[in-house]
Amino acid sequence: MPLSFFRSFCLGRGAAALLCAAVALPASALQGTPAPLVTAAEATALPAPYARWQSSMEAFAAADKTGLPQTGGVLFVGSSTIRLWTDLREDFRQLPVVINRGFGGSTMADCQYFVKNLVLQYQPRHVMVYAGDNDLAEGRSPQQVLESFQSFVRSVREALPETRISYISIKPSPLRLTLLPRMREANTLLAQYVRTVPNSDFIDIFTPMLGADGIPRAELFGADHLHMNDAGYDLWRSVISGYVGEGARAAGGARTADPVVDGVAKTAARP
Repeated sequence: MPLSFFRSFCLGRGAAALLCAAVALPASALQGTPAPLVTAAEATALPAPYARWQSSMEAFAAADKTGLPQTGGVLFVGSSTIRLWTDLREDFRQLPVVINRGFGGSTMADCQYFVKNLVLQYQPRHVMVYAGDNDLAEGRSPQQVLESFQSFVRSVREALPETRISYISIKPSPLRLTLLPRMREANTLLAQYVRTVPNSDFIDIFTPMLGADGIPRAELFGADHLHMNDAGYDLWRSVISGYVGEGARAAGGARTADPVVDGVAKTAARP
């Protein structure tokens, strides 16, 4: 990305740092049934734990009214790390259809609840998921993150059995340094689960974002030490590129990485 982080910040990458609300959901909500498809008019009726996403769901519905994306695309869904990827379509311009359905501050539980709005209605051939970081920050356990992702996978597979699902590992960040042990634990659980799911990937972004000292690389982050700058997104693009496109099904589709306690990931093929 040739432009500076300042330009990206002005476009909105950095601004979402102030919008990441720490609102915890009850544990019972993690395995809840996905919400029905929410129209712009219906968004005002969202249940209390999800009402904070009213404006995001309204914005997606309004955008779809102007032109629903073509089916069969690659869809990125998740928290502000996805929402602030302003160059997403340009970074993956080799793909005919790239859809960004990131909403800042969201959790894996939120992605599951809104899976019909965010994923199913677009009928993508490939879903890239980044969520879980905020779940841990809001006090949920690694096991709860796993359970929310498992529910998400079941929802996608029931409606779109041929769609590939790639989970992008929880990223380390300087701001959330104290969460590194829980991030490692969650990533290990998620990687182990993905190995049992056909037509899926676990994409290890955790390891390359750590320095030789095992600390998150500060040069990959903006001023808030949580959201990435252009260098961070360049790294993500270089790693994720191996998992998208037709050729990636054979080359990257049979890979998953096992994060371990010292931060070193080992790549292994799924049975």
